[in-house]
Amino acid sequence: YEQFNIPKFLFGNSAKFVSEGMNLIIAFESDEPILASAPPHVELEITYTEPAVKGDTSSGKVLKSAKIATGFEVQVPLFCTTGDKIEIDTRTGEYRSRAN
Repeated sequence: YEQFNIPKFLFGNSAKFVSEGMNLIIAFESDEPILASAPPHVELEITYTEPAVKGDTSSGKVLKSAKIATGFEVQVPLFCTTGDKIEIDTRTGEYRSRAN
């Protein structure tokens, strides 16, 4: 296999969800990367999350901050804890579901 250095800006906002070993789509022109795309959703582990705090639950969608394996923070439901694997939409950065 050949290794290529792909500039992060080619991925746009999804760059913060790219991790080692992930399958990506890269388009080249004359050995230069011109386009990069991450999968539409990825499974990543929560490395740290704040304890759940009960508050205003009238909206039905209570979220808390969680740090994921790539080092970025996402908003997750209260039931998610450190060590959980979650599915994240790479286009929006939003929590989708708990991974199996």
